[in-house]
Amino acid sequence: MSSSTSIEREARLIMLRELHAQSNRSMTSSAMRNFLLDDFLINKSRGWVEDQFEFLAERGAVRLTSAGTVKIATLAPKGIEHLALKAFISDVDSPSEPVL
Repeated sequence: MSSSTSIEREARLIMLRELHAQSNRSMTSSAMRNFLLDDFLINKSRGWVEDQFEFLAERGAVRLTSAGTVKIATLAPKGIEHLALKAFISDVDSPSEPVL
């Protein structure tokens, strides 16, 4: 059984979708935290968001860059493939329909 919670799995998919929606396919951990709170009522700390970014980076779905005290996640090809239903990343919800 997976150690990820349903909120983590769902939030990771939401993060990938939002990164895809951005014109530069990137977002800071602070901006993502605010997006999750404002649009999905997921009230988690920036550190929690950064942990989810790290999880996605370890699986090749995003690339991470540090910028001062925040992290910037950029959607990577494997993350795009997951959104298109061409690949599967464990412990990340799959979209019900291809995003692309």
